[in-house]
Amino acid sequence: MTTQLLERPATITTPDSDAGKLIVPPTEGTSTVPRYRIGAPDIQCRYPVIVGEDQVIGRAYRWHRDWLVLTTEGEHNLRRPPKGVPGTDMAAAHLAEEYAAGRIGAVPLDQVLAEAPTPLVGPVPLLHPRMPVNDRNTEGAEIAFAGLAAHFWRAVLTGFPGSDNHWYLHCELCGWEGLKFWSHLRGRNGEPPSARRHKGGCIGEDKVRRLIPAYH
Repeated sequence: MTTQLLERPATITTPDSDAGKLIVPPTEGTSTVPRYRIGAPDIQCRYPVIVGEDQVIGRAYRWHRDWLVLTTEGEHNLRRPPKGVPGTDMAAAHLAEEYAAGRIGAVPLDQVLAEAPTPLVGPVPLLHPRMPVNDRNTEGAEIAFAGLAAHFWRAVLTGFPGSDNHWYLHCELCGWEGLKFWSHLRGRNGEPPSARRHKGGCIGEDKVRRLIPAYH
């Protein structure tokens, strides 16, 4: 999988949920905090935060609206970001500050990529490892997997993570892979799901509607 690197400043001054936009660079007094880049998420939905040429100082990921970071010192829950601030930006800024203070170390990007899991051959587990096994979660997972099949999506590593957690999926119509939320894929507020499906528009909304009745 290719890791797309995006330049980010050490101090976030303008919230930005669009990865292609530039953020205002750090202001005076922040020179000791290194500039960093946020890589594309891996198959476990974790965003690597990189300093220098290829040093990963941690990985950030979302779970039930909280944002967590995984570093050389273990896992830490940063809780929810302030309103209007993307969780990746909050997590990356935190990691840069921790690294500058010497409280966490760095791992070469090549090592992180080499240790990343690969898609499973065959069906994935019913539930994500963080999801407790109980009747409610099992029923929700069965509904979600039936919905994925009906909408031509496929989970490639983990089972159902809950309706509002990132789920790394494969589009069986065009081969796109990336993060989606089941709550978006099933349709929201009584509306059908978007026929655009994902960034890039998939195979075109008209073709999608012809293939999948749920988009009508």
